[in-house]
Amino acid sequence: MMNLRGFRVCALLGILLIGRVPLKGEHRSFDLLFPRLDEAAKRQVFSPEGCVVSTRTAAGLTLLAASALDPAISGSVLNQDPAYLTESLLVIPTAKPVSFIRIYNAMGNIQDLKGRLYYSDSRHEDIPLFEDATRIASSKKLSPIPDPPQAASVPASETMYIRLKDVNFGNSYYRADITVNGWGLVYTLSNFKSLTYLFIPVIKENKFIAQLYFEPIAEGVLVYSLAGTDVSDFIASKIDIPSAIRKRLDVIVQWMTDGITAAP
Repeated sequence: MMNLRGFRVCALLGILLIGRVPLKGEHRSFDLLFPRLDEAAKRQVFSPEGCVVSTRTAAGLTLLAASALDPAISGSVLNQDPAYLTESLLVIPTAKPVSFIRIYNAMGNIQDLKGRLYYSDSRHEDIPLFEDATRIASSKKLSPIPDPPQAASVPASETMYIRLKDVNFGNSYYRADITVNGWGLVYTLSNFKSLTYLFIPVIKENKFIAQLYFEPIAEGVLVYSLAGTDVSDFIASKIDIPSAIRKRLDVIVQWMTDGITAAP
């Protein structure tokens, strides 16, 4: 009969073979996660801008198709069958391995989204995308609350509510869910109020969703994101929706990148 020590060893080996819990100091490589990505796209991934692809159907998700990532990472977006999809992939090079807690704490610094710039095609200059950014108490109580102090450990899951004063959409309200997904962390962002432009609803509530996946890998930190939205044909004829999604996704990814690399 197997003793208790032998049972524990076998259980640990079973977990590691499934690949759900990495050993301390162990990281997967980029090529292991994206074995089918072509060299041109790979060069973009390791550039400061990363690789970004917009598509109208899930069949066009070339980055996801080339990966060995858990399908659950993109499931919440694809399950809504949105009309517009934007996916991006970036590797943040780091001098030393990055911990879960460092990534998690970067996710919590909501106020640092304030004033981040994007290039405005209409104004031909860099302007702040979010003129203000704060946590709020809940989806029912919209009063601002401060960001908490840096955490010492990562919870299995967490939900927060955010108000962003968007340069185009005014006050926009989001729910953010953070969950642990085996080797990485998933950050899911969805709007719980409609996004409006000049008092006209552009994106109805719960019709925008983005999932960002962060994993410490051998080369640094992998950031895969997928965002989707639905809008009416009338709005789509007036606004470049893929561009609008991409710009906001770029700013959010850069916010996370800065938070991860700035942490000691």
